[in-house]
Amino acid sequence: MPMIMAQENEEYPLHRCIFQGDVKTLKILIGTHDIAEKDKQGNTPLHLAVMLGRKACVQLLLTHGAPVKVKNLAGWSPLAEAISYGDRITISSLVRKLKQQAREQMEERRPNLVAALHQMGDFYMELKWDFQSWVPLVSRVLPSDICKIHKSGASIRMDTTLVDFNDMRWERGDISFIFNGDQKPSHSLTVLDNKAKLFQRVRYEETELEIEDEVDILMSSDIMVAQMSTKSITFSRAQTGWIFREDKREMVGAFHADFYQINGMVLESRKRREHLSEEDLQKNKAIMESLTKGSSQGFKNGEPPVRRASLNPPPKSNITWDEYVVAPPGQCPLLGRNLVYKESSKSFKATVAMSPDFPLTVDMLLNVLEVITPFKHLSKLRQFVLMKLPPGFPVKIDIPILPTVTAKITFQEFAFRNDIDPELFQVPSDYFEDPMRNYDFLTYDASTS
Repeated sequence: MPMIMAQENEEYPLHRCIFQGDVKTLKILIGTHDIAEKDKQGNTPLHLAVMLGRKACVQLLLTHGAPVKVKNLAGWSPLAEAISYGDRITISSLVRKLKQQAREQMEERRPNLVAALHQMGDFYMELKWDFQSWVPLVSRVLPSDICKIHKSGASIRMDTTLVDFNDMRWERGDISFIFNGDQKPSHSLTVLDNKAKLFQRVRYEETELEIEDEVDILMSSDIMVAQMSTKSITFSRAQTGWIFREDKREMVGAFHADFYQINGMVLESRKRREHLSEEDLQKNKAIMESLTKGSSQGFKNGEPPVRRASLNPPPKSNITWDEYVVAPPGQCPLLGRNLVYKESSKSFKATVAMSPDFPLTVDMLLNVLEVITPFKHLSKLRQFVLMKLPPGFPVKIDIPILPTVTAKITFQEFAFRNDIDPELFQVPSDYFEDPMRNYDFLTYDASTS
């Protein structure tokens, strides 16, 4: 008991228990200490448990609700560190908990979201997406799309032909996404496949097969983080004219808009691959080569993946707790594998057109996007709109989606309407339910970013 009392009065007692593998004391302290506390390196107790391979501590922390979507000073999440360590059971546990916590957070926000939708007028809106790249071979095969959005009461319908889009693949289709906010959660999200005349009630819980598929992909891919740095972003009025320069003003659809140059927009990309074998690297290179040649599929092509086995643990760290805890911030001692690490940053020249005439406010748009953001590319739009923008509504925006790909989004049509057909938010009578189909673009992303 004296040892426990001593730990009660010191910095980071949970971290120390984990570092020393003291599960017994951790069980005693875990209920009275902040399970999400960060140490000088920005590591939470879960970070340390994963990095040091303390499997019992990992499971104990997850049982008590330790947050999974949190980054340390180096910008890595516990899931990223788990992939580096390579224990499959630990990675699976973190993926499950990450998805559970995302579901819980969404359900907490749901009542406020539904109330905000009820207060908003009903409308029809079109968003045009044009994807562009500075890589010629990639640019040649990039998709475009027009999203059509109907809103009535607490219901939203979005029709799209761009089903999924990320660094490995994109898929086209004729898909409608329907959210009925007044329905119970298990019936509030529906996806229609209008070509096949099928529908699926979207569940928020993945099957064991889907979880294990995702773990395989995480274990065989680079650990990647790509994020927009907003610290240095400023806006200046875009200019037009060769001799007599003046502020750029143009019509975007039916809306007058002032154009602004976005300065200091930098997409920071970091990746690690110390967990990958030479064979993994060759396979991943082949996938990227097929993409540049025009293939629209990545991991979904070819044979089903063989389940990845856990890696051999990294060499045991000789770092003591006393050495770790006094290390300067940002100079964390190596606790796992030697990093195989690369970082890059790319500056983007981008513009945003702000209209004072657009009938929707930015706050209203965010409420709509919160419903639709299970679509990965739409979540990027939401992240951008959360920035402090110039006055007005962003009717035309450039957004970096990937290090090599930029999207240009145009709000080309908007009208408040009181004649929205309620049948738009219902499943047509001639559609059949397809409970087996996996619309993975609607699942919670277990990305390490």
